[in-house]
Amino acid sequence: MRRTTMAKAEEAKRNWVLVDAEGKILGRMAAEIAAILRGKTKPVYTPHVDAGDFVVVINADKVALTGRKWSQKMYYHHSGYPGGIKSISAEKLRQKKPEEIIRKAVWGMLPKNRLGRKLIKKLKVYAGPDHPHVAQRPEPLETKTGA
Repeated sequence: MRRTTMAKAEEAKRNWVLVDAEGKILGRMAAEIAAILRGKTKPVYTPHVDAGDFVVVINADKVALTGRKWSQKMYYHHSGYPGGIKSISAEKLRQKKPEEIIRKAVWGMLPKNRLGRKLIKKLKVYAGPDHPHVAQRPEPLETKTGA
């Protein structure tokens, strides 16, 4: 009789993946990153276990949005006080914190529970082409999505 094997977090082999965001469309790239973080690209995927890889994203300031989203797409947050809603366009957020655009897109595709909060910590995003994770030897990701 065959048994279904469940992945264990401590037995998961974690790799490091390098994603170059230059010219890549934000949503398509974020979907691939979220799948890697969750471990859906591995045969031992288990929904409630963190068996995914670490992801390093470089050139976050060169990510692409289609249409007129740079001016029309808005990011909102609330201070908690009455009338405390704040908004910022994607264009201004790219100038202020380009890493945050990718982080928010990936976070929107992860589960909103303690597993998701653990997974988002494995995402490392950098605005330029340099990153401090050279010692981990991240493997470049051949993505299916283009510009």
